[in-house]
Amino acid sequence: MTTLLTPDELEAALRTIGAERYHNLHPFHKALHGGRLTRGQIQAWALNRYYYQASIPAKDATLLARLPTPELRREWRRRLIDHDGTEPGTGGVARWLKLTEGLGLDTAYVQSLDGLLPGTRFAVDAYVHFVRDKSVLEAIASSLTELFSPTIISERVSGMLRNYSFITEETLAYFAPRLTQAPQDSAFALAYVKEHARTVEQQQAVINALKFKCGVLWSMLDELDYAYVAPGHIPPGSFRPQDDR
Repeated sequence: MTTLLTPDELEAALRTIGAERYHNLHPFHKALHGGRLTRGQIQAWALNRYYYQASIPAKDATLLARLPTPELRREWRRRLIDHDGTEPGTGGVARWLKLTEGLGLDTAYVQSLDGLLPGTRFAVDAYVHFVRDKSVLEAIASSLTELFSPTIISERVSGMLRNYSFITEETLAYFAPRLTQAPQDSAFALAYVKEHARTVEQQQAVINALKFKCGVLWSMLDELDYAYVAPGHIPPGSFRPQDDR
């Protein structure tokens, strides 16, 4: 970039990144909501995605500690509550475990991370470290994939309910609150970025942050696709489906 964008031009550039790079375009996602995966492959997706879900509040806590005002901290603290809940058994992480349980996975095994793909661990850890180490502006910008999440949630829920007899609305209960939480979160993050990215360098950093986050989500599906859709590529020690119907 060599020219400073207006706030609205910056928003348009960010939305273009989502249109081109968000993981709703990935073949694994299309197979997931299109009914082309086995139960075992869906178990692998849910097990690996658990590490991402469980790491989100830890990621947000690293940013919360660096936010300079009570107003910003109150806003970001809500994200921790959304994911961790206010007591055991509540919040998004607990609801994701209901999903893995509904798919027939042992909760203790999922939480142990013993079956995690190495690439999943690498991608998620890279995201946590990015938010911890980059500027507050870049960290907030990396959350802007939530601008695009309602679309992928709608596709995922409707497609999985339609195409898999072992999937129920209760199994997918994680997603319903995200249809309201994600737009609220992304509206705040977008407004913050548009206000505080005031130089060409800052705007470029914001754009790069969103590209990085899209790459994290894409690489997680790449890893799943290679390990579980392409036969014979499951790494040693990673989850091996028993039910391949």
